[in-house]
Amino acid sequence: METLVEQRMAGRTDICWPVSVWLPTAGRFFNGRSANISKTGVFVSLPITTPLRPGSIVELNFPRTTTLAREKGQFARIRTGRVVRVDRGNILKDSSIGVGIVFE
Repeated sequence: METLVEQRMAGRTDICWPVSVWLPTAGRFFNGRSANISKTGVFVSLPITTPLRPGSIVELNFPRTTTLAREKGQFARIRTGRVVRVDRGNILKDSSIGVGIVFE
């Protein structure tokens, strides 16, 4: 049995929001949903076909509503991150993987 040690530096907020993850090594986006987010990172659910592993560098695109985009001047909040965890526990349940990403 594996023991997980909590390494989070900031509190998380549960939020289910669409997110697109750009994976440079694959040369494409993978669409998923956030599960929770903090100032230092995010946990997202992505399709099982997403070729990620710990250490992968990704670009996260969080879309904004039209109103917020007008206010902020762009249609997405873009962050770079590094994959720190890939959880394959839901593969049979909903064909997804859970991915922990720390913002760079």
